Amino acid sequence: MISKYFNPYTDFGFKKLFGEEASKDLLLDFLNQLLPPYHQIAQLSFKNPENMSETLDERKSIFDIYCQSATGERFIVEMQKAKMQFFKDRSLFYSTFPIREQGKKGVWDFRLLPVYFIAILDFKYDEKEDERKFRRDVCLKDQDGDVFYNKLHFKFLQMPLFTKQEHELETHFDKWVYFLKHLEDFDHIPTMLNEPIFQKGFDIAEVSHLNSEQYDAYLKSILEYNEAKAALDTAFYDGKAEGKIEGKVEEKIDVAKTMLEEGFDIATIVKITKLTIKEIEALK
Repeated sequence: MISKYFNPYTDFGFKKLFGEEASKDLLLDFLNQLLPPYHQIAQLSFKNPENMSETLDERKSIFDIYCQSATGERFIVEMQKAKMQFFKDRSLFYSTFPIREQGKKGVWDFRLLPVYFIAILDFKYDEKEDERKFRRDVCLKDQDGDVFYNKLHFKFLQMPLFTKQEHELETHFDKWVYFLKHLEDFDHIPTMLNEPIFQKGFDIAEVSHLNSEQYDAYLKSILEYNEAKAALDTAFYDGKAEGKIEGKVEEKIDVAKTMLEEGFDIATIVKITKLTIKEIEALK
């Protein structure tokens, strides 16, 4: 069964909450919980995705945000939700895009705008158990731990490591993380999150508010998310190709069953799940 609220880790859900003009106030509020006092955002705008032709397909779940602080300083936030191997390597690679794009032709003094790379990770990356941290704020430092370069920052949130329950939430940041981690599991707005910014988030995330085209896109996004999750889990935990295949098929079948229950026609289910007509007919 489809939950009342969508999964914010899917490409569809992530963009709906954080990547559209209508939800910019949600993004601004969330980012200001992560950024330092001197870079609290007063205004922000999204980069035109058509200017990303040099990038990889995987950057469809990443977007650049141009920001201006209350004091007028401009800076860039590169934000993504991540489900991938070698995420540290890829994060470093992706952070080079907003840096490189600042290059100017002709005479240029190489002065750069600050860049923040923010990743919301719905998995625990492969490190020793005792070294895992829910939140990591990283910048370039020297051998004595002093900041060498203060214009490139990485902020990683390992969502599975956030274990606070509703009664343990202390800060507005805690509430945001709790909202994102449990959104798909809620069937009503918890008392602790019953405030305007989260009320708007719940309203945007309610599946019943999607039109038919958006609903189809969301179901497709769920399938893509589950396939990526199955592939990564397989690579991390047992690396067996047959396990990866089994995971993909099971997720496709789950989506097909849900679509059948919701009354979708066979042609639409075939298009979204890539299962055969015979396989879908068998589910009836």
